[in-house]
Amino acid sequence: MAEAIVTLQDVALGYDGIPVLEGLTVDVHAGNFIALLGPNGCGKSTILKGMAGIIQPLHGRIRCVLNGQPVRFGYVPQREAIEMVFPLTVFQVALMGTYGRVGPGRPVTHVEREQVQACLADVGMGDLGRKLFTSLSGGQRQRVLIARALAAGPDLLLLDEPLSGIDLGAAKIIMELITRLHQDRGLTTVMVSHHLKALREREAVREVVWVHEGKLLRGPVATMLAPDMVFRMMDAEIG
Repeated sequence: MAEAIVTLQDVALGYDGIPVLEGLTVDVHAGNFIALLGPNGCGKSTILKGMAGIIQPLHGRIRCVLNGQPVRFGYVPQREAIEMVFPLTVFQVALMGTYGRVGPGRPVTHVEREQVQACLADVGMGDLGRKLFTSLSGGQRQRVLIARALAAGPDLLLLDEPLSGIDLGAAKIIMELITRLHQDRGLTTVMVSHHLKALREREAVREVVWVHEGKLLRGPVATMLAPDMVFRMMDAEIG
């Protein structure tokens, strides 16, 4: 079995000292593609933020190591969490992905510009670097945010509802893109989504983790996306 690059051991996560989830124990192995599912408000985004180090555990341990080195993360938040106050271009938004490595404010080198441009090209946005981010469609914005995550040079790609708020055609393109990046780059991937049909159609998704009543339930796609399981976990119609 591949190395576990992220391990949560008896972790509690929350905000302002108040736990949202407790007793979380789960690991993510290198090369895996995990779909993180559950009803609204169950804590899926909180788990993703804990993995990325955006929030620290209230107790327990989160270990993120690959080949003896800290894991590099590419994080794509929910689109609603992105508020562009200033008129940034597509290239400038993608460039933000390098800040974790080089820091904001430092002059951008030619090599870094080429790397960011390559990330934009990889998501099909290479010709739109000078356009304003706010002028793009929802699907295009999502591709730019994925390029920003790629600019971090990640070992692990964390995506929070990348298919939400966009039309079906754009969602299909985004899912195909995420699948290709996982396969071609060997990117370990954890994705929060409500689009169960898209997950069933993608063989790249290897495991599903349900967040249900504060507990994690993990298994293969065929088992965890079976109709009876979905009804039990979501208490809703299958998407």
